[in-house]
Amino acid sequence: MVFFNLLSYILVLLGALNWGMFGIFDFNLVSAIFGGARSVGAIIVYCIIAAAAIWLIISPIITNGMLKLHGGREAHAVHEH
Repeated sequence: MVFFNLLSYILVLLGALNWGMFGIFDFNLVSAIFGGARSVGAIIVYCIIAAAAIWLIISPIITNGMLKLHGGREAHAVHEH
């Protein structure tokens, strides 16, 4: 779950940066890469970013309000007697 949370977080940030560039500079990076806002590649990227955003909304609900972005494993020291 940590992997999906981190991946989703990165994708949503990239999507937000794309919207920021579009709003400020009227430049859509996804559209420029895939040759149009309604090209198949652009639609797939938009859907993946939307799915990542939905995951970030649902994940804290599943985990009782926690959005884990790092592993919670604790190192156990071996004690020699």
